[in-house]
Amino acid sequence: MYVILLLTALAVVGLDHLTKWLVVQHLPLGGAIGADAPVSIHHVENRGAAFGFGPQFQWLYLIVAAVVSIYILAAGHRFGSGWLRLMLLGGILGGALSNGVDRLVQGYVVDFVDLHWWPVFNVADSAIVLGVIGVVVLFRPHAAHEAS
Repeated sequence: MYVILLLTALAVVGLDHLTKWLVVQHLPLGGAIGADAPVSIHHVENRGAAFGFGPQFQWLYLIVAAVVSIYILAAGHRFGSGWLRLMLLGGILGGALSNGVDRLVQGYVVDFVDLHWWPVFNVADSAIVLGVIGVVVLFRPHAAHEAS
């Protein structure tokens, strides 16, 4: 049952770090590609949480990432064994681990996806947000009953 969860988490971590590495290697800090396009690549360093909020709480974000990761690994089975549920939890786990490692090692995360109407984000952020939305939708009382 945990194979899907762990493979999804590993895929998120791998894709997140690959894309961040590509941005760092090919685009200077503050640089942008396709700035006039609806979606562009913009190299930024985020020392805060979502949207750069609260950079002074770096230690708190590390604790939250660790708690979320441990909870998913320890209690994820309570959410059921359907492949979609496991993939959603794996996305949250992978995103939390990937951004958590970056914060621990570098003191920041690299963000680069720029929609121009939303704060710049990365693959890990996307996996966390989509995973949380999916979990909320799937685990509503009537949705969970229908998915059984």
